[in-house]
Amino acid sequence: MSYKDTLLSKLKIGELTCQNRFFIQAMECNDQDKSGNPSQLTIDRYLKLADGKAGLVSLEAVSVTHESRSRNNQLMIMEENRLPLKEFVGEIKKANPEMLLVFQLTHSGELSNPEFSRRVTVKPLYGYGGDLLTEEEVDDIINRFVLAAQIAHDAGADGIDLKLCHGYFGSQILRPYNDRDWKYGGSWDKRSRFAFDLVERISRAVNDKNFLIGSKISAWEGFPGGFGTDGPDSPIIDLTEPTALLQGLEERGAQFFISSAGSPSITLSLTQADKHSPYFAYLHQFFAKELKKNLKPETVVIGSNFSPFRNGKNGLCAVNPEDSSMFAYGAQCIERGVLDMIGLGRQSLADPLLPRKLEEGNEKDIKWCTICDNCIELLIYQCNIGCSTFNKFYTDILVNTRKEKGPLKVLRT
Repeated sequence: MSYKDTLLSKLKIGELTCQNRFFIQAMECNDQDKSGNPSQLTIDRYLKLADGKAGLVSLEAVSVTHESRSRNNQLMIMEENRLPLKEFVGEIKKANPEMLLVFQLTHSGELSNPEFSRRVTVKPLYGYGGDLLTEEEVDDIINRFVLAAQIAHDAGADGIDLKLCHGYFGSQILRPYNDRDWKYGGSWDKRSRFAFDLVERISRAVNDKNFLIGSKISAWEGFPGGFGTDGPDSPIIDLTEPTALLQGLEERGAQFFISSAGSPSITLSLTQADKHSPYFAYLHQFFAKELKKNLKPETVVIGSNFSPFRNGKNGLCAVNPEDSSMFAYGAQCIERGVLDMIGLGRQSLADPLLPRKLEEGNEKDIKWCTICDNCIELLIYQCNIGCSTFNKFYTDILVNTRKEKGPLKVLRT
């Protein structure tokens, strides 16, 4: 079986069918309007993904609250956003009815930007902190997620992707570091209560077998007390709790998971490998394999960090470049049962038409992500975000921002 056959094969997720094995990660691009609704820039980005024939797309980090958010122009999902989101989904679905579209729902917690929102925390983390959340406030956050899921369903989305990863609120509350003695902290039973209660309530509130419920998690955050460690003060990998999390969510109705790692504001190179250490990407496939083997065969596991593999020109040693390309290696992972789909983040900004180009035999025309990190720089500067290598609109934004503010001195540590 060729990698083309594997990557373009269909896949059942819950009651729905995905047309191929390409998943587009939720990429925050900070280009919504002042009310948190999709702007024309937002619509155009997702229309390109629809034209590119991606199988499954996650709508970027949609915040369930305006009060605590990480991006100044972040997509919002509250009552006032209901109609604009419905119109947005309608336009994307019209362009590609076969593409599955889920909303990634999030709350930024301690990663909320204090320049324009309220930073909150379940337990102050060194370098972050914020207002200590009460149990009643967490209960309210759950209510907001449930309402957001209902709005997503009513808007015509195919499901939701609960953001329990990358240092945002969903991962903050799960960490062993959250050893505070309260309703949502301390023991695993208490720390997992937020996620488990949330999925149970969403399942009841939406009550639609055709509506997908899934989650993106960081299997190992890579710092002491982070999720996937063996204690509140230890950085050592222990996948006991990540496995228990996915099994518990699966028991409550979740049909898919996106396996990731790291917390970008703390362990960026773990979340997305850079050009100097591309082999960090291999960790993501290991985590996906370890999690998948403990789930039901029909539960879909999506792997992350495939962008660094590119077309084989990736800096990886001791392997034939043809065998280490995104397509060849991604297909191998699927065929071996390591994971079910490959997730593309930065690569989707570089070339949103990649799946279509593979299908039509135009691999030579693919614009491969150079792993330059310029999109991350735009993100940090709260600019509109896109690929500055292949899209002049974003090149100009980057150049003008650097003239105004100067280049960031440190992106990776």
